Amino acid sequence: MQSHAYVAIVSLLALLVYFWMGLQVGKARAKCGIQAPTMTGDPVLERTIRAHHNTLEWLPLFLVPLWLFAVYWSDLWAAVIGLAWIVGRIVYQLGYVADPKKREAGFLIQALAVAVLLFGALGRLVYVLAVTG
Repeated sequence: MQSHAYVAIVSLLALLVYFWMGLQVGKARAKCGIQAPTMTGDPVLERTIRAHHNTLEWLPLFLVPLWLFAVYWSDLWAAVIGLAWIVGRIVYQLGYVADPKKREAGFLIQALAVAVLLFGALGRLVYVLAVTG
């Protein structure tokens, strides 16, 4: 039985990145002087919040296929692809906060990683069902 330790570490790293993004929201709030629950009023704050929320929106699309890919293919390859997703999310966040036009590279990296995990896991599951009936 595989331990899935690599993919477990990547899952926790992804959550740490999400936590870091939340800290960036707090930092942006302190810098611009806009306190919660206000969500608007400063473009940098709004972009920081949006990058954080966008990551939350993508986490289920990432974590479920990550684990299914690890179970049905390879823990190591799932972890490597998962690290690419994490890098993509960081690039996305840094780019988006600096200038919304700079978010595309990070978005593309993470979207491709999710596509590989999602369609890889789905393809393997269809194959397993076809073979085992």
